[in-house]
Amino acid sequence: MQLRPLGDRLIVKPAAKEEMTKAGIILPDTVDKERPEHGEVIAVGPGRLLDSGSRAPISVKVGDKVVFKKYSPDEVKIENEEFLVISESDVMAVIE
Repeated sequence: MQLRPLGDRLIVKPAAKEEMTKAGIILPDTVDKERPEHGEVIAVGPGRLLDSGSRAPISVKVGDKVVFKKYSPDEVKIENEEFLVISESDVMAVIE
């Protein structure tokens, strides 16, 4: 099954959660409860529909790693895999 975003929405695969910091500190299970703030774009919608009937192009592409607002995404679970649906306006930056 595949997700196809509509309008100016993006499907993002959240970044993997690390269980140990670089300094060797083991993170407790409660850290998993926090929502991710970055991930990789795996699908892009056609763009926001303008009043003129044309579409506004989306400024990110599939494969981009993005930083987004913490509480903006909607979580979707498909075939035991978690994805986030985010509006393009909630993306704050592309990680290069």
